[in-house]
Amino acid sequence: MLDCLGRDLRFALRQLRSTPGFTVTSILVLALGMCASLAIFAFVDAALIKPLPYREPARLVGVYETNGMFPRSNLSYPDYLDWKKRNTVFGSLDVYQANGFKLTTPAGGEPVRGVRVSDGFFHTLGVNPILGRDFRDGEDLVSAARVGLISYSAWQQRYGGKRDVLGQVAILDDNPTMIIGVLPREFHFAPTGAAEYYVGFHPAGSCDIRRSCHGIFGVARLKDGVAIQAAFANVVAIAKELERQYPDSNRSQGAALAPLADVIVGDVRGILLALFAGAGLLLLIAAVNVTGLVLLRSEGRKREIAVRTALGASSARLTGQFATEAVVLAAAGGGLGLACARWAIQLLQGLISPAMMARTPFLRDLGLNGRVLGTTGAIALGAALLLAFPPSLRIWSAESRTGLAEASRGSSGTAWRRLGSKLVVVELAMAVVLLSGAGLFGKSLYRLLHVSLGIRPDHLVTIDVSAPDAGYGKAPQALALAELVTRRAQGLPGVTSAGVVENGAPVSGNGNTAWIRVLGHPWHGEHYDVAHRYVSTNYFATIGASLERGRQFQESDDPSHPHVAIVNQAFVKQHFPGEDPLGRQLAYVSLDGPRFEIVGVVENIREGPLDAPIPPVLYTPFKQGPDDFFTVVVRTTESEGALVPALAALVRQIDPAIVTMRGATMKERLNDSQSAYLHRSLAWFVGGFAMMALVMGLIGLYGVIAYSVSQRSREIGIRMALGAEPRSVRRLILREGARLALLGTVIGLAGAVAAAQAMRGLLFGVRSWDAATLAPVAGILAIAALAATFLPAQRAAAVDPVDALRAE
Repeated sequence: MLDCLGRDLRFALRQLRSTPGFTVTSILVLALGMCASLAIFAFVDAALIKPLPYREPARLVGVYETNGMFPRSNLSYPDYLDWKKRNTVFGSLDVYQANGFKLTTPAGGEPVRGVRVSDGFFHTLGVNPILGRDFRDGEDLVSAARVGLISYSAWQQRYGGKRDVLGQVAILDDNPTMIIGVLPREFHFAPTGAAEYYVGFHPAGSCDIRRSCHGIFGVARLKDGVAIQAAFANVVAIAKELERQYPDSNRSQGAALAPLADVIVGDVRGILLALFAGAGLLLLIAAVNVTGLVLLRSEGRKREIAVRTALGASSARLTGQFATEAVVLAAAGGGLGLACARWAIQLLQGLISPAMMARTPFLRDLGLNGRVLGTTGAIALGAALLLAFPPSLRIWSAESRTGLAEASRGSSGTAWRRLGSKLVVVELAMAVVLLSGAGLFGKSLYRLLHVSLGIRPDHLVTIDVSAPDAGYGKAPQALALAELVTRRAQGLPGVTSAGVVENGAPVSGNGNTAWIRVLGHPWHGEHYDVAHRYVSTNYFATIGASLERGRQFQESDDPSHPHVAIVNQAFVKQHFPGEDPLGRQLAYVSLDGPRFEIVGVVENIREGPLDAPIPPVLYTPFKQGPDDFFTVVVRTTESEGALVPALAALVRQIDPAIVTMRGATMKERLNDSQSAYLHRSLAWFVGGFAMMALVMGLIGLYGVIAYSVSQRSREIGIRMALGAEPRSVRRLILREGARLALLGTVIGLAGAVAAAQAMRGLLFGVRSWDAATLAPVAGILAIAALAATFLPAQRAAAVDPVDALRAE
């Protein structure tokens, strides 16, 4: 048997070497399809298949509260304590809060990523330090000494990987924190980003002790045998109990659970599945294309099959030889595709921005693991079976035994031509699906990047400023700092205006929210969530926002004067439909505080993600609620990029202990935002797949039409001998190509609409049946198909009838 396999292998190599065009084309097409599929599969594997680096990750869930504005809202610390005590479904429940710290160094303050966690956080995840110890019970309380663990990267980069890091003290936000452990290298927790320090929670701030203030997230481990549905019912019941017990703070507060894998992957899941589907279509097109090539080649080997059969070769023996050729082709294509996939993975990984990588740390260690290699083998095996199928059909058919003298054409030639035509229609239809998808995603990206922001993003720079509480924690000090920074910023070359905003710059997120009520409107304790911003007097003028009605904030709007507010149009639409909001009064729901008089209405500013609806927003004067953490916005007439380091240096000159972070131009914020990045990735990837699919589809169309011309040379010769003009023959062949292209286009457009409907959540501002996108796709395919058919048509028109009939 081994000797037989060796002879078959040598024979297969000789056969493939004798047809280098067929061999190289088949291997390259297979490798191209496998490269794209394996590269995307590596991402899918890392995000959706590979288990999370925690103990029994399937039992971990994210724990949330809910309200009218957020289906997954933060928890409040008092609610967390009640849920932890009253639940009967969790083996453990802990909380975390991503937090930026100021790390005091000999050179001054430096911003670092950190996380506040409860004492059982790592125990719940099932993660043990590789050096030192975990938190002990109670080390997250206010009365306990401040301790924390550090990430592996922080250990290596900040502390040189030395074991004496244990016991060292890091000054975080002016609080001495002793390092007690180092986390494993492979540990990551995507919801908090690439954090360096994990410190005990220490609930001491004003938000921590208020039940109405929601600023933390929960993670729980289900008890053995408890399903997530049962756990959900339990926490919903607890939420209802708390609503009855604390009607002022917990009215309409529900509960929500989600598998931790879904929490970590987030929006990436839909993107990866869409790309994987596109890569799968490309692989299928490649397989169909190579199958068509094999089918055409098998037509030219009919006489070879007949000779071997006449010499006594059995059908099984012949099938084995052709199967060996298929295995060699598939193995070569798979090997080359795997090598290309490895390069493509590294390339794609390098294109992920640092900010995006911090949100998707599971994509760091991509590679050719066992699952990727196993998938490669499965695809190669499937390709081998597919490639062996056409010649095997011929071998086992009765026609292969009809003798050596049979002509090369007949009913089988027509049958093979029809089958090849069907394969081409499938190829073209899938190419149309990918082309339409690329067009829709590209248009979606364009709409996203050109969505109305409510501001002028050009020549606008933002930078976050975080000052230490010790020197700037009181309102007068924080206000004096903000005014000093803006005054000096206005003195920089090219700067025309500067302002500050507290709770986030535009496009950075909805930020903090407040529960408000409208005085004079019926109210029964409902919680109306609104995004809340504190802004300086010239903030709106600096960012280029338009005041629709009323007045701007004035320098006199300080704590000694009545409190005022400006609201956006979404606020007016929700709370004052058909009413004039100017002069109306607002108040907080759960806090004793001042009333606000609405003095102006500003146009909707896109505060949150580009693809999210604009919520109601309440703007109040920065002077009436200053804080030592704020964002400076600056408008300039010169280069925006050069202004970012100048602003950082300016703040450092004021006080080296003040930390600046996230300095960027507004255009950079837009282009690097998560929604823009994901839509851009979809458009580029699917566009690349579509172009490759179009090329392979046209190659397939050309092959089928060229084969049809070769099979019909006798018919064409007779037509021309009877007086047919070359242009009529050319028209005949072009009509055949047009028929295939039209059929593939119609089927493809129907499939494209269905696919877009299934992925409508990934589109922005575009309908799944967008005619302005689908029509050009059909036109592009028609022109390309005409070009692919023209050369065979021209060859058919040039047939000499005498030569064609003599050949017969």
